[in-house]
Amino acid sequence: MQDTPTQTRHHENFAQVIQSYWQLTKPRIIILLLITTAGSMWIASHGQVDPALLLVTLLGGWLAAASANVINCLYDQDIDYEMERTRHRPLPSGRIKPKDALGFALALALLSYTLLTLFANFLAACLAMSGIVCYVLVYTHWLKRHSTQNIVIGGAAGAIPPLVGWAAVTGDLSWPAWVFFAIIFFWTPPHFWALAMMIQKDYEKVGVPMLPVVEGDHTTAKQIWFYSLILIPLTFVLVYPLGVMGAFYTVTALGLGALFLKKAWVLLQEPSDYQAARSLFKYSIFYMMLLSAGMAIDSLPITHHFTSHLVDHFSTLVSTLPTR
Repeated sequence: MQDTPTQTRHHENFAQVIQSYWQLTKPRIIILLLITTAGSMWIASHGQVDPALLLVTLLGGWLAAASANVINCLYDQDIDYEMERTRHRPLPSGRIKPKDALGFALALALLSYTLLTLFANFLAACLAMSGIVCYVLVYTHWLKRHSTQNIVIGGAAGAIPPLVGWAAVTGDLSWPAWVFFAIIFFWTPPHFWALAMMIQKDYEKVGVPMLPVVEGDHTTAKQIWFYSLILIPLTFVLVYPLGVMGAFYTVTALGLGALFLKKAWVLLQEPSDYQAARSLFKYSIFYMMLLSAGMAIDSLPITHHFTSHLVDHFSTLVSTLPTR
């Protein structure tokens, strides 16, 4: 962390204090992490997840992610001050003091660890803490300001929540959990590089070596296409050979994946097209949300019952057709 000038502002009431600390956690980023956690828990529990365990795990995951985001804000307050779109955040604006933010982050992490250890299990708690370490040390400190591969390697932090969810349900980590981890790992570069293409002037201004800044739009678009080509087939590993997902998920993954590849292809043809990058970025969020939802719905017993009934009905219909 580096010292940075702040334009000191003061809270007028307690509600504004709460709002500033809430903003410090970057809540919009956390929502997607919780969706992937829930999707993993539904698969692990075969669609019959304990509601209390689900609530505790999501709360523990939220606290861990919030802690990591607060520390990230602490570390990046100098560059946040330099960019107009981030200058009014709680730390660079002076609404929250760095020492108070650090105490808040540590309290969130401790509460997350305690909650997951007591009401889920030790493995889930340790995985949540490893997510904080990976995001803060590996991505924010080591890679973000020093390597164009920051998003690739640092993306592992965002892929940990499904492991937390799986561990909370089963107490271990089996192949489906690691495949879900890999899906998010390979989804992250197209998602964040599309965003970086949109705001590369901001990154260039503060010296953050995002791929579009260092290598240009054409190279970035090619890398996005490359990772997309790995991502989409990877989503079907849950169907075959692992066999933990069925027909509903297969159809969902096929439709979502086809549109993802289409948008990545459009960007590859016009790498400097701001709207193409924006379209891919926004869609990538919905893609992961809907893919996770597809996992949850597919794992429900009622879905399996309906699918089996549909297959049996189709088989009966075929058997009644006249043969030569």
